[in-house]
Amino acid sequence: MRTALVAVPVAVAVAAGTAIGTASTAVAAVPAAGASAPAAPEPPAPEPPAASDGKCSQTAAKTLDWGTPTRESDFEGSTVPPDWHPYGPEPGHAKNGTRTPDAVTVAGGAMSINGSQDGTTGAVSWHPGQQYGRWEACVRADEGSGGLNALLLLWPVEENFPVGGEIDWMENMSDDRQETSFFLHYGADNQQEYGSVKHDATEWSAWALEWTPDKMTAYVNGKEWYSSTDTDHFPPGAMNMTMQLDYFGNAGGPSAMHMDWARQWALPESKPAELSLAPGAPATGQPKDYPDRAPRKLDGAAPPAGAGDEPDQSDQSDQDQSDQDQSDQSDQDKPDRSDQDDDGGSGDQAGSGSEGSAVAPSGDLTAGRPRLLHPSGAEPAGTVAGPRTRTLHPSTTG
Repeated sequence: MRTALVAVPVAVAVAAGTAIGTASTAVAAVPAAGASAPAAPEPPAPEPPAASDGKCSQTAAKTLDWGTPTRESDFEGSTVPPDWHPYGPEPGHAKNGTRTPDAVTVAGGAMSINGSQDGTTGAVSWHPGQQYGRWEACVRADEGSGGLNALLLLWPVEENFPVGGEIDWMENMSDDRQETSFFLHYGADNQQEYGSVKHDATEWSAWALEWTPDKMTAYVNGKEWYSSTDTDHFPPGAMNMTMQLDYFGNAGGPSAMHMDWARQWALPESKPAELSLAPGAPATGQPKDYPDRAPRKLDGAAPPAGAGDEPDQSDQSDQDQSDQDQSDQSDQDKPDRSDQDDDGGSGDQAGSGSEGSAVAPSGDLTAGRPRLLHPSGAEPAGTVAGPRTRTLHPSTTG
């Protein structure tokens, strides 16, 4: 039986106002009865769902179109993800209190650090790190009553503070969490750039940092609030993100901080860290005392020579404490790695000669410029409002 060729007129749908050409007729082959029809084409594979912004609807990534992150954590489940590394157990910041992994918990889609009045608290670092890139995290902090400071920062993977630098891009030093500070530590004598913004950090907020070879910029809920283009102050190597609730003594009660999600983006200029921690491995703020917890090449090699030899977290910590006693700049200052901060700069002009540029989303920004550290803790006439003094820190983790 032969297949009949049938002339089938083509129906042409014409929109109003469209010119019509000469009608044509297509000749289609009609298959014989019983012949199978050709298989339908496979539907396109669905695109992976975009990351949810969770509790933070306004983000720098969305505002500035940063695209898909290189890596992210959403804290589903009930355990700390293996690329997040709790510190300890070990002495806490400046050897005050105790840092313990038990203080870091995951529940209800968020990771929390809980701190008690006696200084039992925690810290957790995210590996692997990189030099240059973007970081953003959806975070909120509970109010405090002295002695417990909440912060996000970048810390040198090689544990070589202060030469390796430190970027505290969200630091809550006020008990009511209504003011957030930025500190950029640099140089062997631990000088600092500083800025602050009025913002209710007890509400879920997206805190972000963009670090390129030419500029460093901090954002909250997609709005820029601090920037620096003094590249001589930028860290010389790879950094990893850390979340810390640091104890400075004399806490009047407990506090906590919570993270709904965290994201990291690599840039074309980014350089991945050569050192890291194995999945699930513990971390430390005192690599001199706990060298087995320090980042290393993941081939079983020991930490690099000199890790922790710079005025490091624990070493610097002791020096800083001594300086703090001399200058009476005790525990009200900076919570973290900044400890090591004032070690070199106690009583000096922090960030001497450098000024970051402060951009206020709503006009409530304290100017980002150097601050004088005063033994008395009093504000000299004409200085900006903000933390009165800076505590010497062994390190963010120290």
